Amino acid sequence: MVTGRVLMLTGVVGLVSVLAKAHALAHAYDLTASDRFGPTLLWMAILAVSAYALGIPDLSGRSLIIPIMAAGSAAMIMSLIQLVVGASLLPRSVMFGSVIALIPWYALTSWVADDSRAAAQRRDRVVVVGPPGQELILQDELSRHPERPAMVVGRLGVEDLAPTGASGTLARLVEDTEATVLVLDPVAYSDPTVVAQAASLHERGLRVRSVALFSEEWLGRIPAEDLERLSLMFDIGEVHRARYGRLKRALDLLVVLPGLAVLGLLIPVVALVNPFANRGSLFYVQDRIGRQGRPFRIYKFRTMTDAPDCDSTWTEEDDNRITRFGNLLRRSHLDELPQFLNVLRGDLSVVGPRPEQAQYVTELNEKLPFYHLRHLVRPGLTGWAQVKYGYGGSDAGALEKLQYEFFYLRHQSLRLDLRILARTARVMVGGQGR
Repeated sequence: MVTGRVLMLTGVVGLVSVLAKAHALAHAYDLTASDRFGPTLLWMAILAVSAYALGIPDLSGRSLIIPIMAAGSAAMIMSLIQLVVGASLLPRSVMFGSVIALIPWYALTSWVADDSRAAAQRRDRVVVVGPPGQELILQDELSRHPERPAMVVGRLGVEDLAPTGASGTLARLVEDTEATVLVLDPVAYSDPTVVAQAASLHERGLRVRSVALFSEEWLGRIPAEDLERLSLMFDIGEVHRARYGRLKRALDLLVVLPGLAVLGLLIPVVALVNPFANRGSLFYVQDRIGRQGRPFRIYKFRTMTDAPDCDSTWTEEDDNRITRFGNLLRRSHLDELPQFLNVLRGDLSVVGPRPEQAQYVTELNEKLPFYHLRHLVRPGLTGWAQVKYGYGGSDAGALEKLQYEFFYLRHQSLRLDLRILARTARVMVGGQGR
């Protein structure tokens, strides 16, 4: 929730600033000097990323374990950085004072965010006009990872509103359930009786949405049945906004350059373990389809005993070809680090639709005429579909992910890219596989 994120960032910036200023006054130095101000900003960033990655703004309950882990992990990261550079960048009183002060603040943040989510669910109460089962589908999707919390409180069919004398049926249901949002399926918003009743309720303050608009605003996806219809009806950032394309490339380089340093440190470690726990080549190289349908070679640390370049079956999440060490690399997402080389070369962006193998692209282009639109932009290391849906190793999974990818294409912006990177950090900290 926005309230939780604002509280979290307010605590990080406010508490660190106060402690850093107090230390500067006590020791008579200028806090705005680059050698002091830079490390302070770095510490704020580490605290914020650690808290978000561990889910502080979205926690439920009153446990102190996650707040302690968030503050403690930030302290460990900062200590490691100081060890690597061989200098104390931040006074101990500022670092450890921040950790001690932020633990109760993080707990407060999670409590307020939890209450805010509950209030949002009470506020957004949904009535559906559509066929039986439509309300169950929406409620199931709302129970997973909604962009805006809500709950379905009722349903009516178009046939329930059509007969003479039923003009108040929908109004009574809305009143009885205290609904605040009315969702109409395509048949419903094509029916004059339903539209007339919906218009009357809209004038009284009820929000009215089609299933497609509700899915976008509350679920962060575009329904499969609307993909082809909408495929030409929105701008794509990388195609239609040159400035965004330049900023996105700058973000890629900002992320990838320190990532290459991490890769350089990791290669000797993986090379040392590989002969014993993951016998075979160090890297896995495979052809993938990139922007404008151009093929390129993608690099990963090898995680499977048998991973041919051309495989006719989808790789499963718990594929029996994955070695134990390979599974560790996958769960930690370290196997993806060599793809920083692809980002540096321009084959990949940090954020975008994940690239697929050529045979899958050909197959899905035949089944989904609009599938090729995802290749108008650079594929990415991570993407909206990955943080919202996760692994989708099948034709059905590809269609499900495409609904999130179209949402990304329609709303592509630097702000959304940063949101995806933050959520990716949370997935990586949580150790979730792909």
